[in-house]
Amino acid sequence: QLVESGGGLVRPGGSLRLSCAAAGFSLDSYAIRWFRQAPGKEREGVSCISSSSRTTIYSGSVEGRFTTSRDTAKKVVYLQMDNLKPEDTAVYYCAAGGLPTGSGNGLCGRVENYRGVKVWGTGTQVTVSA
Repeated sequence: QLVESGGGLVRPGGSLRLSCAAAGFSLDSYAIRWFRQAPGKEREGVSCISSSSRTTIYSGSVEGRFTTSRDTAKKVVYLQMDNLKPEDTAVYYCAAGGLPTGSGNGLCGRVENYRGVKVWGTGTQVTVSA
């Protein structure tokens, strides 16, 4: 099970930090992805960090504003979101899993990849509004 936290209401230009923690298994061998879904819109891949933390990738809509990182000691993955915009409003989900191949569990591939996801979180709401 994955549990997200840190969502909430923030004004445009503000910041939030989302956390993703695992219960019952270790995140260490997984690439960890963040997705989001706004009402009436398709799910969008936001970011991915590889199991080694050497690779981080972002969607074009958040590049330069969002940063994902991994604290291996605390076994938590973060999504730091700065300069938030109203269009960032969505439910944010973390997901564990890399490429849908036997050896690709720790690799990101493309940011929108979801076929290799093994575990999904339940989501946390982020609302950006004045």
